[in-house]
Amino acid sequence: MIGSIVRRALLFAGLWWVLAEGRHDGWLLGGVAVMAATWASLRLWPAAPMTLRFAGLLGFLHFFIVNSLRGGIQVAGMALRGRAALRPALIELTITLPAGGERVLLVNTLGLMPGSVGVDFHGTTLRLHVIDERLPVIAEARALETAIAGLFGRST
Repeated sequence: MIGSIVRRALLFAGLWWVLAEGRHDGWLLGGVAVMAATWASLRLWPAAPMTLRFAGLLGFLHFFIVNSLRGGIQVAGMALRGRAALRPALIELTITLPAGGERVLLVNTLGLMPGSVGVDFHGTTLRLHVIDERLPVIAEARALETAIAGLFGRST
């Protein structure tokens, strides 16, 4: 528990340092903000043993980089073809990852991928808004789910 508090406090202190652009005159307020953020993070996401696999991290990073680049090129091509070439849609996807950090990482990563963003989450169903329903969003989301499971040492 102490290790989790220290790691989170250091993370938030580093974030504050970046936001304050390295200035020292804001640390009185920054200290309060770091303590409040650390307390809130422990209340919202209690400390629990989390094991990340190095090989899983490499797989996740590979997936993210390759699909971000490919997706960016696809979305740029669609933008050049004009609005009429797009078929925006809402897609529902059943998630098999356990509740908590793994699902949060999935939704946030999908939001960073070009052409999709999570709009609603109920139980195990994630609703995604996609820029074009013809894209293989479901297959990519399943592959991302597998990469995240591997990151945490699980299998899907």
